[in-house]
Amino acid sequence: MTTQYMLQLQNISYSYHTLHGETKALDRLSFGVKEGEFVAVVGPSGCGKSTLLSIVAGLLSPEDGTIKVNNPDGSLHYPRVGYMLQHDHLFEWRTVHKNVILGLEINHMLTEERLNYVEQLLYDYGLEQFRDKRPGELSGGMKQRAALIRTLALDPQLLLLDEPFSALDYQTRLSVSADICKLIRRTGKTMLLITHDLSEAISLADRVIVLSKRPATVKCEIPIHLTLTDDSPLAARNAPEFKNYFNQLWEEIKNEEF
Repeated sequence: MTTQYMLQLQNISYSYHTLHGETKALDRLSFGVKEGEFVAVVGPSGCGKSTLLSIVAGLLSPEDGTIKVNNPDGSLHYPRVGYMLQHDHLFEWRTVHKNVILGLEINHMLTEERLNYVEQLLYDYGLEQFRDKRPGELSGGMKQRAALIRTLALDPQLLLLDEPFSALDYQTRLSVSADICKLIRRTGKTMLLITHDLSEAISLADRVIVLSKRPATVKCEIPIHLTLTDDSPLAARNAPEFKNYFNQLWEEIKNEEF
C-alpha cells in the first residue's frame, strides 16, 4: 500500500554558485510529509537543512527534482506555508498586537474573523495581557510566542520551523518548545522542524529524518513511538524508549560529522 503524503520531495538537488565554484548542498533528496504529521529533520552542521526548508517554503527553486502535492480534497494547489525562523524579528516600534497582525496587514486580510482568531491565539499563548506592550518589554520566550502567533494568524496548512527555540536559554527552551508544540498539535497543523537538538526532535516529532553530510541526502527515517503517561514533550524525555532513540540518532549523525 502506497503512503499518501500531503507533500512529497522527489530527488531534490541544489547547489550554491559563486565566482570560486560550485558547492552542492542537496543531492537527490527524497521524503514525504503526511497531513497532520510533525516531522523533524536532523543532521550534521552545514549539511543543508535550512536550504531544504527554503526550498519547501518556495524561497529557493531546486535545480533538479520535483515537489509533489497531494491535498485531501484532490486539488493541486501548494499548501499555505508559515515559516518561523530562529529569531523573532519583531519590530520594536510596534506593539505585540501590531506585530502579530503584520502578516494580515500585508496580505489585506484584516477581517473580523481573522482578528478574533488572533485574540484567541494571544489568549491561548498567554500574551493577552501583553498585547499593548513593546517587544523590548517581553522575555525571550514571550517574543517567540508572539512570532509564532504572527505566523499562525495567516492560518498556514504547513508550518516550517527553522530552529525556532535555539536563541533561548536551555530552561526556557524546554518550557517554551513543549508548551508551543503542544498547542500547535491541537490545531492539527502539519509541521516540519529543523533542529540540532536530538532530544527536542525525539520529544516533539512523530518521525525524525536524518540527513547525511553535505551534499545532503536522506540517510534514514526513524518513526518515534514513545510510551507516555501524559501527552507532553517534557514527559516524552522520561519515556523508556527515549534513550534508545537518542543513541540511535547520535550514532547516525556522529558517523556523518566532517
